[in-house]
Amino acid sequence: MTFTPFSVRRLLLACGLLAACSMAHAENWPDPDWSTAPAPASTALSALEQYAFPPRDEKERKGVRTDALVVIRDGVLVYERYAEPTRASTAHLTWSMSKSLWATVMGVAYGRGLFRLDAPVAQYYPAFAEHPQIKMGHLLNWASGLNWQEDYEYAPLKSSVVAMLYTRGRGDMAAFTAAHEADAEPGTRFRYSSGDSNVLAAAMKNIVGEQAYADYPWTALFEPLGINSATWERDASGTYIASSYAYLTARDLARVGLLMQRDGRWHDKQLLPKAWVDFNRTPYANYLPQVDKPNGAVPGGQWWLNKAVSANAKPWPDVPDDVLVASGHWGQGLYVIPSKNLVVVRYADDRDGSFDRNHFLKLVMAALATEVQP
Repeated sequence: MTFTPFSVRRLLLACGLLAACSMAHAENWPDPDWSTAPAPASTALSALEQYAFPPRDEKERKGVRTDALVVIRDGVLVYERYAEPTRASTAHLTWSMSKSLWATVMGVAYGRGLFRLDAPVAQYYPAFAEHPQIKMGHLLNWASGLNWQEDYEYAPLKSSVVAMLYTRGRGDMAAFTAAHEADAEPGTRFRYSSGDSNVLAAAMKNIVGEQAYADYPWTALFEPLGINSATWERDASGTYIASSYAYLTARDLARVGLLMQRDGRWHDKQLLPKAWVDFNRTPYANYLPQVDKPNGAVPGGQWWLNKAVSANAKPWPDVPDDVLVASGHWGQGLYVIPSKNLVVVRYADDRDGSFDRNHFLKLVMAALATEVQP
């Protein structure tokens, strides 16, 4: 019997194999490294590079200062550039992108049924006994109600986070946070807090057990994703500093972005429950835009969102509202844009507030995006 291409196609369809073969062919994964297809030179790409990598003034340290820019399109590396001393092999400090990374680690434990969002934090972290009404979900939304001041260089004397990271709280950061009094009912108010994130890290010790905790970020997340560059600092009590001190290469951080773009799935394994990713993507219900930042990013579950809230417009008007963002001090950013097939990693050293995320992402999309086909 002779098979024509048409008859082979009919046979595959009859066996239910063609769709599976097409899906396998369509998906690209970094095994062991990213496939590369560098974007060709274009006016749009030049505009992106001129914005992201302007000449540096090492003395002034002003303006947009990109250390690394990696763009993944549909699982393929299409753009990569670094500024010295950062290189492809550099595990860069993520700053507060660590919060989103820790939430991703927690998602694995959540999928294994090890904790509940509606459970009191004190159930997993006894030092929080003075705050019995605060639940795990409250911390994940930065809505603990604790009287916390997340001020940095511009107000160090009043800053809770500076004291936690560098002075009287650095020995046990979760305990330092627990000692703060409440000034709002849990769940009723958003107040960004690195302390909330570090209490989550302390709770994980009892959630997974002391022995498993020692390398849990690796066994739960990094190793399944093929990440081998990660370092995560701990405080003197042995708790991971979930708020601030994870280090990864740009390529490895992009793997986390691809995981989130594909709804928590890595190859054929659902590493994160879809419900957990949906929680990360859901705006905190009681969020009210801040007076001094009326169009700031909207908090989800330890990630940031581009959603219109109340009468306020989207924070980034030229960016799709499905973008999911891990954001860090001095311009660090992981941007997941499913509708554009994009994962974007930017490491940076911005010091003066001049970096415009909306403009940057608009340039990235103009140069490198493709629309998702229905």
